[in-house]
Amino acid sequence: MMIGHHDRRARSRPWATGPAVSALIVVCGFVACGKKGPPLPPLVRVPGPPADFTAERRGDDVAVQFTVPTANTDGTRPANIERVDVYRFTGPSIANDDQLLKLGTKVASFPVKTPRNPDVTTEPDEPAEEPDLKDDGLDQGSTTQLEDTLDADAFKPVDLASADRKPRAKQQTAADNQGSQPLVGPPRTVPSAVYVAVGINPKGRRGPLTRRVPIPLVPPPQPPAAPQVTWDETTIRITWTQSSSAGPTDSSNAGDVLPSRIIGALITTLSYHVYDVSPGPSGAQPSASTAAQSGLGRLTNTPVPDTQFEDTRIAWGTTRCYTVRTVATIGGLSLESDAPPPTCKTLTDTFPPAAPRDLRAVSTEGTISLIWEPSREKDLAGYIVLRGPFGSDALQRITPEPIKPSNFDDKAQTGSHFVYAVQAIDTAGNVSPMSNRAEETAR
Repeated sequence: MMIGHHDRRARSRPWATGPAVSALIVVCGFVACGKKGPPLPPLVRVPGPPADFTAERRGDDVAVQFTVPTANTDGTRPANIERVDVYRFTGPSIANDDQLLKLGTKVASFPVKTPRNPDVTTEPDEPAEEPDLKDDGLDQGSTTQLEDTLDADAFKPVDLASADRKPRAKQQTAADNQGSQPLVGPPRTVPSAVYVAVGINPKGRRGPLTRRVPIPLVPPPQPPAAPQVTWDETTIRITWTQSSSAGPTDSSNAGDVLPSRIIGALITTLSYHVYDVSPGPSGAQPSASTAAQSGLGRLTNTPVPDTQFEDTRIAWGTTRCYTVRTVATIGGLSLESDAPPPTCKTLTDTFPPAAPRDLRAVSTEGTISLIWEPSREKDLAGYIVLRGPFGSDALQRITPEPIKPSNFDDKAQTGSHFVYAVQAIDTAGNVSPMSNRAEETAR
């Protein structure tokens, strides 16, 4: 058959049995000649860590804030996320992430809008597209806040050895082993708890944790008294008295923390945060509990060391309420005091504008024309023109309503001799002193 003939000729060619055959075998070995390997596991994306994670202690409350992830750990968007969990952990800093999540306290869990199809993603270098997300939960990329109240359990440190069911050394007391107590410092440490947040995907797989944010577990400082609030035309001034103390900070007295001998002095510095706790749109007056809420309305970006603060947001007729918290910084960690009752004031404008300047009078036939320098007052309502007979100190108003222009024509009979002055009036009805006087005789 023709086919067999061709086969024999092919086998008789010298190159078919030479080195090229060996090379072909080697190539087939590398490419497996079409043989299928074991199936690869499906790609499971996990969300990146919540961004901008912060935790600040104010009194016995800890204000936590974070931004919901918008991308996965590989940079693809949207984040394959179902919820964000927030944990508090009181225990050794050597605890790993698994121990922290297992032994810590979950203080909050926030559902997040999840992709309807997690396999449909946008690569990091591709233009942003509107993601197809489910309707329930927080928006990806939104900023979220919560408050965690420190209870008694928050001050009890976790014993990792006991939790792992390992033999635990006999606990010694300060009375029988002063020389063998652990040394703290320098620098001196402060009992603390840490907060973290983590994103969880729909299959229960967690992404990376946020950074651990420590908060001190010592009594908060004393708050100052209610502040004094005064103002002028441009500035509201809030003043207060210095706090009497920072509160006890000895770690040997902080709950069940292991007793320790302290080397070196623990330096505590005091500063202050100022909060605007003014009424909302409903007009409800703030109470002490309102003043003790989260950091919303904080006017100071960083704590101020002085006992005064200036707010330039003047708006006449509005009610402004302020409270001040003491900030104690101990061993690099900061916490705020509770808030004293707020001081509320309604900003009233009792400040007259400046007197008009450089009033001049020019006579023409049957008219005396007045002109003066325009006022620079932002709340100027207009001007009042006054007139009186020559030599008289008693001038009478001749403009029934305030006038806007900085000039005025007074009709006068020939030979009439008058003295003039001008006053400025603002929108609150405050009237300035008189301008300089100008005299003129009508032609």
